[in-house]
Amino acid sequence: MASKVKTIFANMSWLMFSQVLTSVLAFIWTILTAQYLGPSDYGIFGSAVSISTIFGVFATFGIFTYLVRAISTDFENEDKYVNNTLSLKLFLAIFYFAIIIVSLLVLGWNRYVIGICLLFAFEYLIKTFHDVFFSSFQAHEKIKYQAITNIILNVLTLVFIVLVIVTDFGLIGIAFAYIFANIAGLIYAVYAMRKHIMKPKFTFDFSFYKVLIKAGIPFALTGLFYTIYYSIDIVMITQFASTYDTGLYNAAYKLISVLALFYSIYSAVVFPVMSKLFTNEKDLLHLSFIKSIKYLSLVTIPIAVFTSFYGGDIIAIYGPEFVEAGDVLAILIWTVCFLFINGACSLILNSSHEEYSVTKIYSIAAVFNVILNLILIPKYSVYGASVATVLSEILILILELYMIRKIGQLPDRHLIFDILKIVIASVVMGLVLYYFNLNLWIAIVVSVIVYFALVILLRVADQDDKLIIKQIMGK
Repeated sequence: MASKVKTIFANMSWLMFSQVLTSVLAFIWTILTAQYLGPSDYGIFGSAVSISTIFGVFATFGIFTYLVRAISTDFENEDKYVNNTLSLKLFLAIFYFAIIIVSLLVLGWNRYVIGICLLFAFEYLIKTFHDVFFSSFQAHEKIKYQAITNIILNVLTLVFIVLVIVTDFGLIGIAFAYIFANIAGLIYAVYAMRKHIMKPKFTFDFSFYKVLIKAGIPFALTGLFYTIYYSIDIVMITQFASTYDTGLYNAAYKLISVLALFYSIYSAVVFPVMSKLFTNEKDLLHLSFIKSIKYLSLVTIPIAVFTSFYGGDIIAIYGPEFVEAGDVLAILIWTVCFLFINGACSLILNSSHEEYSVTKIYSIAAVFNVILNLILIPKYSVYGASVATVLSEILILILELYMIRKIGQLPDRHLIFDILKIVIASVVMGLVLYYFNLNLWIAIVVSVIVYFALVILLRVADQDDKLIIKQIMGK
């Protein structure tokens, strides 16, 4: 048991370190790339990444999610699973490229944009080969090698992007920077696989391909709806507005994605503490859900209020060319509040064996989002896309709360009162910022002081919260 706990802790530590480092490096190269390319080319960059991701299901067919489970329960046949998946991916790669080429021709984009999209499609394919080896690392609980692969990949991505900027190779150079970094990561993943687990090779068992594809289809459908929901807006802005508008939207959206790191840190730090404090699994599940909503709201709501006032100042880190994206950021920031709460709702639904309900909810949200974008983007461009994203997150929350109510896990009135207190503290903080109209850096300090003073004054923290805080601080 002690050995098992040690393994879990080591895996979590490696994963946490790689996630934090990846987020920091990604934030740096995102800023550098946007500043270097400018809104139009940065819009093409965003469109290319979105296209490669949306059609990514045709390169994977959900096989990797199935692979982890299959290998974990059948180590003796690991060679068969891994080697046939590697060879199957060669055929899927051809299918993937064919689908993308046809789709780009239908969209009517010019040759330059199509060329950039194909380069990023190739980069995405390399990532999918990473996933084959990651599946094995996860099944063997050797997350260390997955983390090292990600560290190599992200460090080299930043290095190569800096070299491209210095040598002025443009957007094509940026695409090759991503490709070369991914190839380097793949080389290490193959090395780690050969040394610590098995020697991978291509095995062509066409009858087993059917088993892999059939098992992966349910995961593929779920992944398809997720990717459509999170990526289709970039493509639609390019199609119905311009690459300049896409660049503005992509710049704001990238800053939103940086905040996703907080959810990873929260999950890794707070949930294990609650596991120690509450031993009954059902009580723990319900408590963790309530506390997750409370803690995530405690952080995201004031951030959303602050960004609504200072979106223009924050977006200025990209440079003066992106100043119009400030209003986009001020709208999109509200997705963070719903995004994190929806994550907590999805967690309790998945834990309660309602994973198909989550898939249905995101399917509905994907269709809703596409319809809203078709209505709003032609008339309101990036602002319409931003509103569509926020409304889609609200729809997900409503549907998930409905399902949570059906399984009897709906939070009681105490959580509503806590969120109301958080909203009051955030609104008062916003009024202070509006009244004094402070410089960005002074405003950050003032808002933190005002907000936490109100949180203490309104007694947002209860006895359970104080106990959890003490455990986290090691007291």
